[in-house]
Amino acid sequence: MQQEFTMQEAIKLAIETEKNVGDFYRKAAGITKDERAKKVFETLAKEEAEHARHFFHLYTGGELGSYDEFMARPAKMDSAMLKELEKTLSEDIHERRAMEIALREEEDLEKKLRMTASKIVDPGVAAVFERMANETRGHFEILESEYAYYMGMVHETDMDTYVRE
Repeated sequence: MQQEFTMQEAIKLAIETEKNVGDFYRKAAGITKDERAKKVFETLAKEEAEHARHFFHLYTGGELGSYDEFMARPAKMDSAMLKELEKTLSEDIHERRAMEIALREEEDLEKKLRMTASKIVDPGVAAVFERMANETRGHFEILESEYAYYMGMVHETDMDTYVRE
């Protein structure tokens, strides 16, 4: 079934999605004790804010206010990612759980974005969703690499050391 979004609806959804995911990464960085994991979450939060800024410049609607006003709004605590992160606050495994949540959510978001893009008739609007999906894939790959490192798995930078012919 074909779906129709106007370009402005797609851009607004992109802005809101980028902010929600960025809020998760900021919260994850705030509860993370491990400096390397904290830096990863902070970097991803900054990237999400930059993605939101890019889309914000394309948005002509006025109900979001300015970029700074919108980004300063409190996090939507009803987002699934933030709800699950809140549950981990009583545990001693914040970094691992936060990365697991992020990995699962980034993977799910990418699938949803690609599915939505495939149902969009307007190629310009579909491109907005594809771009978001590609950015999401990049974040998944960063998290996947860091998770492997954090869990003591063979990290891609060590592959030549451990892989034999």
